Amino acid sequence: MEMNASYTSFAALGDSFTEGMSDRLPDGSYRGWADVLATRLAARTPGFRYANLAVRGKLIGQIVEEQVAPAVALRPDVITLVGGLNDTLRPKCDMGRVRGLLTEAVERLAPACKQLVLMRSPGRDGPVLQRFRPRMEELFAHVDQLAEQHGALVVDLYGVPVLGDQRMWDVDRLHLTAAGHRKVAEAVWQTLGMDAEDDWRSPLPPAVRPGWARSRTADLTFARQHLVPWIGRRITGRSSGDGRSGAHFSAERGRAFWVTPADDANPGPVSEWVRVED
Repeated sequence: MEMNASYTSFAALGDSFTEGMSDRLPDGSYRGWADVLATRLAARTPGFRYANLAVRGKLIGQIVEEQVAPAVALRPDVITLVGGLNDTLRPKCDMGRVRGLLTEAVERLAPACKQLVLMRSPGRDGPVLQRFRPRMEELFAHVDQLAEQHGALVVDLYGVPVLGDQRMWDVDRLHLTAAGHRKVAEAVWQTLGMDAEDDWRSPLPPAVRPGWARSRTADLTFARQHLVPWIGRRITGRSSGDGRSGAHFSAERGRAFWVTPADDANPGPVSEWVRVED
């Protein structure tokens, strides 16, 4: 049963999860669940508009400072906000401040759109999830509370077994694979009230356990290529998002812009997005 089949615009806010890492395209850019969702929504509505403002590495304070006002100015039909998880993964995290900033974001975004969508993010099964689980669950409890107060929808991905499966996560162990992003897109699609196109909760086939040598090689590759650089950024106070803007944000003009299907008069599969001139 569809709640609303006439969404005409969508803006996505957040960090690397919404930017689309690690769903890499041949040109080196990322696609991710938000782009997949926008493509599906655009196939239903002529002239559909989309803006992805998410930037990897951003903390909730940076999302509020850099992304909320541009999204409010667009006044889209749908806004998705996923943020705060990067904060919970820091060694020192003021959860009171995180809750306050998330509250501020929701209070500003909810009146600026027809439907605000929040999320309880997925986590990869393993020691990192176990270590930071109490903070994550505190964050998600606040998400639920804010959604109830402001009429937002919540996409609940946390604890869904298939999204905890290590095969759904890239070699960096922080970002979903393309298959994982597509499951998230389907989950958001269904939460918006659209007819299900597949069962995103369906589990993967039983895994074949890798041998000891293969597991140790994977651990060493992960440490060398991803863990050590991540630790280095934490020590020096740098972020993978430093100097970056969202895919649809003009730093020169200081505001977000829309993209629309190149053939924006006819619903159907989107082969190319083009910038809407303003």
